[in-house]
Amino acid sequence: MELNGKKIVFLGDSITYGYGLANHKDVYWRVLGRNTGAETKGYGINGTRIAKQKVSVGAAYDAYFRTRVRKMDPDADIVMIFGGTNDFGHGDAPLGTMDDRTDDTFYGAVHSLCNELKQAYPEAEIIFMTPLRRSDEDAEYNDFGRPVIAPLTAYIMAVRRVCRAHEIPVLDLYDRLPDIVGYTIDGLHPDETGHRLIAQCIQAFLEEIQEGRMI
Repeated sequence: MELNGKKIVFLGDSITYGYGLANHKDVYWRVLGRNTGAETKGYGINGTRIAKQKVSVGAAYDAYFRTRVRKMDPDADIVMIFGGTNDFGHGDAPLGTMDDRTDDTFYGAVHSLCNELKQAYPEAEIIFMTPLRRSDEDAEYNDFGRPVIAPLTAYIMAVRRVCRAHEIPVLDLYDRLPDIVGYTIDGLHPDETGHRLIAQCIQAFLEEIQEGRMI
């Protein structure tokens, strides 16, 4: 896929915000823009999740992904979604099932997010990215001290299954970046090198789409 001159927007959480970076010019979507000539813009809010939560922990955290779709640039050529790690890390919404269609479970929220994106960007290429590996993904308790609802891999599987049903490509960063934890500042948030690796993965994936090799 020729990226020079394309407008690409990224909906995400603290990783898309660039949390922990000394300079926000090193966030992955800015690196991608410099490497390809694409016009890139990130819409990352720290702590946000894909699913709606049962208990509020603050207005910023409660801005789950579907509610933010219409606040992004409407004329994007490519829309990329990068979330789910906070649903695992401190979310209280159930994982749910493939039949769910409300924002109250993770499966249902991914379904409704896909539908919202298709309505808002009928001509754009929509792509989801899975959560990255994280150092605490085998923990029994989440960031808020509550029992983990489901393994991180279950959230990744949910993204893949729902997106397949909606015929939306998925870039599996969990699979493609097995050593990413070594390039983080805290076991979760990528450092400068980690963001550069993410940008390289995105560029390679978009090239695969162009060549018809993506899953």
